Amino acid sequence: MNTRKRFSEEQHRALHDGLVIPAHPLALTSSREMDERRQRALSRYYIASGAGGIAVGVHSTQFEIREAGLYEPVLRLAAEEVDKANLARPFLKVAGICGSTEQALAEAETAVSLGYDVGLVSMGGLTGWSEEAHLERIRAIAGTIPVFGFYLQPSVGGRTFSYDFWAKFAEIEGVVGIKMAPFNRYQTIDVVRAVCHSSRRNDIALYTGNDDNIVADLLTTYRFQVNGETVSKRMVGGLLGHWAVWTRKAVELMEEVKEIREQASISAEWLTRAIEVTDTNAAFFDPSHQFKGCIAGLHEVLRRQGLLEGRWCLNPEEELSLGQMEEIDRIYRDYPHLNDDDFVKAHLEEWLSE
Repeated sequence: MNTRKRFSEEQHRALHDGLVIPAHPLALTSSREMDERRQRALSRYYIASGAGGIAVGVHSTQFEIREAGLYEPVLRLAAEEVDKANLARPFLKVAGICGSTEQALAEAETAVSLGYDVGLVSMGGLTGWSEEAHLERIRAIAGTIPVFGFYLQPSVGGRTFSYDFWAKFAEIEGVVGIKMAPFNRYQTIDVVRAVCHSSRRNDIALYTGNDDNIVADLLTTYRFQVNGETVSKRMVGGLLGHWAVWTRKAVELMEEVKEIREQASISAEWLTRAIEVTDTNAAFFDPSHQFKGCIAGLHEVLRRQGLLEGRWCLNPEEELSLGQMEEIDRIYRDYPHLNDDDFVKAHLEEWLSE
């Protein structure tokens, strides 16, 4: 018997309308223990920014939380803050799920017990698994919690999947969304085309995780011929580590995108905006050093704003790369209209209150 937790109609509509879902970082003290006060402050920041959800226990939260025994505590703190906010709008609690089928099912059960709505399922780290083995794992997890698929780029632990894989993936009952983050247009198209050909295409929301192409992804309509019929699909929102910082501006961007999507033409200024956001992401995510400084980069921005006390990661070797601090200085100087420092400053004391 399938006992999967179900989406409400309101949640389904919100997910398909398009949400800003930041990937939640981990606040640590200088002794690399969880800083509960600042961890709660981060959740409050995302809620107050107008985000439509948060993803916790994902890469930006640091996969090492599992070995450190922090998976359940981190998910619990975020869930408590969402529940305390008593929001009138839909707000999705997304739990990161990874590892072998056994580990993934245990994490799914933990997430459900804490009131999480959906699991973002990583397919990284499973070296040697066949595509069919991955599909069987997803089917098992989808029996416990609604699944957000996750196409992760190979350079940070993901792998390339075939079009046939995504065609079968889209037919799995319980898959409610797919985050595309291969940082590759060909592979992104594979996913969208597979979903458009699926009998479940209206049940699956597509979200960008392509930090190198955020704005263009949100503005693009994909069209494919399916049995003589034109089928259209777009990435309606984003589930992004990039949106863990300057989140209020990300929400404003998403609101603007929704307003202009149906227009016959779009100003070329949006192409310039797209490059500004990608340039900013390069400073945060450190692609010139194979993304080694990506978490520290996000932490540095949050540290500057006062939300974090320092850049500390569970792995002491995770730090900014050479020249990354100067790049963050540059994007602060060149794109002041993209940061939300004034918003954070106005509310920081409130968010840090016990």
